[in-house]
Amino acid sequence: MDAAMVDRLAAGEGWALLQSLPPYDEASSLQLQRRLREAGFDAGLVAAAMTQSRLRARATEKFGDFAAGMLFTPDGLEQSTRLAIAARHAHRYAAAGVREVHDLGCGLGADAMAFAGLDLAVRAVDADDATARIAAVNLRHWPTAHVRHALAEDVRLPPGEAARHVGVWLDPARRVSGVADARGRTKRVFSLDAISPPWSRVLAFADEVPATGAKLSPAFPHGSVPRGAEAQWTSWHGEVLECAVWWGPLVATPGRTAAVCTDSSTSVVSEDDAAEGMLEPSLRSVGEIGEWLYEPDRAVIRAGLTGALVSAVDGAELASGVGYVSSSLARELPWARRFRVLEAMPLSTKRLARWLRDQGHDRVTIKKRGVTLDADVLRRQLKMTGRGKGGSEATLVLSRVGGSQVALVVSPA
Repeated sequence: MDAAMVDRLAAGEGWALLQSLPPYDEASSLQLQRRLREAGFDAGLVAAAMTQSRLRARATEKFGDFAAGMLFTPDGLEQSTRLAIAARHAHRYAAAGVREVHDLGCGLGADAMAFAGLDLAVRAVDADDATARIAAVNLRHWPTAHVRHALAEDVRLPPGEAARHVGVWLDPARRVSGVADARGRTKRVFSLDAISPPWSRVLAFADEVPATGAKLSPAFPHGSVPRGAEAQWTSWHGEVLECAVWWGPLVATPGRTAAVCTDSSTSVVSEDDAAEGMLEPSLRSVGEIGEWLYEPDRAVIRAGLTGALVSAVDGAELASGVGYVSSSLARELPWARRFRVLEAMPLSTKRLARWLRDQGHDRVTIKKRGVTLDADVLRRQLKMTGRGKGGSEATLVLSRVGGSQVALVVSPA
């Protein structure tokens, strides 16, 4: 969608058409488009409005009721910050005494909406003209929020004493323009040098304005965490969404942290929590596996903080780096799942298949970490097809212990 179409949709006939559309229904969308064209609406405007209707339906999961009054692009929606997470970002700035945030690379404006919602003045820019115009539409309810089309690198920030209550927020582009895939998504980039603005420029902004934060990929390397900064990996209901790096007064806990978030709670794990557990050796043999197996949230694993789970349950990791922790203690943790270990054995397809059949199982759910086995191939080898035999389902965990592959049959606690 180009800038001209954004303007058409955001005012007059376009906005009235968009707001008049019924809830999006894929099955009836073609018929609705035909009726609208027959009613005299321009075909291009109808297609753009229907696309927005479809994107709004998808966006409800991230933006709730706000989605019904917003504009989107497919890539922008995929990359935009969920409002609940954006609110956590905004609270950091407010708690640090920041009064004005420069959102450099604002995208569709999700984080800017959260900043403005806390009465922070927002100065937002985006390198793409159409995206900047969309953000302006999405921020129209907040008179202290201003958006313009510009490169982050060209923004002049307040110097010296004027910067005391100023913050910077960056969400560098991690997709490159060009040919999209079959789903309309452009290619991702993973190198810190390939994001826009590049990592070197993000670091320069942090040197210039102490209260700086940046939203980066969950693949952000541990070795790139700047000295004194906080890198926080955040998950939402188990899905890791981002690694946000914070500088200066925005730092809550220096080093690597993990925030495990749901609708009702947030748990934060830090390097201090993990320090003692990182010193504990891994298991040496399958015979040492305890009654309980714990799986930390993916944000904890991404942050390299499995040691916090080892400490919390007085256990040991199956093997270094796999994430699964064995323990004889049963403890409830909001950032880890607990399973009872029903059987543990060296991985042997014949032995495992025999055990499963003897226990009346005819299908399996397979979880694996630290092994390269293809789960579908193993399922066929085990002959766990579940085709009308009336058996039950088993949960298998495939991992490593003492350098060897192991199979654990577990049940959720």
